[in-house]
Amino acid sequence: MAISSSPIASPLGININTKLAASSSFPNLALFNLPSKPTNRISTIVLSSYRNGLTSEDKKALFEEYGLDPNQFPSQPSSSSPSLKTRRRKEIQNPGRGKQVREEDGEDKPQRTTHRLLQVLGGKAKRKKLLSPKGMDVRPMMEVVKGSAFDILQAAGGCPASLRPGRWLDLYSGTGSVGIEAISRGCSEVHFVEMDPWVVSNVLQPNLECTGFLDVSVIHTVRVESFLECAEQFVGQDSAFDFISVTPPYTQVDYGILMDQISKSPIVGEDTFIVVEYPLRTDMLDSCGCLVKINDRRFGRTHLAIYGPEWAQKKRKK
Repeated sequence: MAISSSPIASPLGININTKLAASSSFPNLALFNLPSKPTNRISTIVLSSYRNGLTSEDKKALFEEYGLDPNQFPSQPSSSSPSLKTRRRKEIQNPGRGKQVREEDGEDKPQRTTHRLLQVLGGKAKRKKLLSPKGMDVRPMMEVVKGSAFDILQAAGGCPASLRPGRWLDLYSGTGSVGIEAISRGCSEVHFVEMDPWVVSNVLQPNLECTGFLDVSVIHTVRVESFLECAEQFVGQDSAFDFISVTPPYTQVDYGILMDQISKSPIVGEDTFIVVEYPLRTDMLDSCGCLVKINDRRFGRTHLAIYGPEWAQKKRKK
């Protein structure tokens, strides 16, 4: 049985006849006849199946059956492959994706500089000016916070005028202002832990030299996490400190993990005092290993927690 209809005029100048023979090898395709008069423009014919797609070999055979050159008629682009316009749109939305962007050789990074805005608050180096980097890459402890911390420690140690002699560990030391304050007020030795070599050579070491505390200082240019993991290797078997200051960059540490690592480290002894500076909306535990929280104060958006032995807490309550 055959179905026929009147020819349909094509905009390409080709009469398409929908007469389909049941015996045809391509039952789902519309057959076409070439016009008697050749056209001046090049026509593009795209073949597609109504139901089942044709392979490239079937299309080639169909073109040859009607005496046409298959190379003159491109195949219909696959719907699964993105068009050129789509690819360009994605490249605009995701510039540089999958490409390596290399900085120009002649482009220099901004040079880091320092200024003298900090000072030692008490002790034998009182009013000595200290260097600090310009910008926010290093954030020293505010002087009001530092002064309050040392007042609490001196009172808890039973000597309000100065710190009891001992060893101090300054974690995330940066400018070294906390450790230098500790030496100025009576500590016999301070270990500074700072990972930035530029800060160590251009800020921390010059501050120790100008205060005259370089001989009683030890600088560890490592990450705090690495120092805590290998504390005995860095400071020897007698690694418990009398005082520890913790002033990390707020957004780059997890205080829960950090304090847990400190509490399990051999740097903490039964009589150790720990000073922790932390930001607003941070939950600090009431204890750190064998130590208890003896004070917690707020200075604007900055909080100061001090942990110490139980005897210091009882003395403070009296």
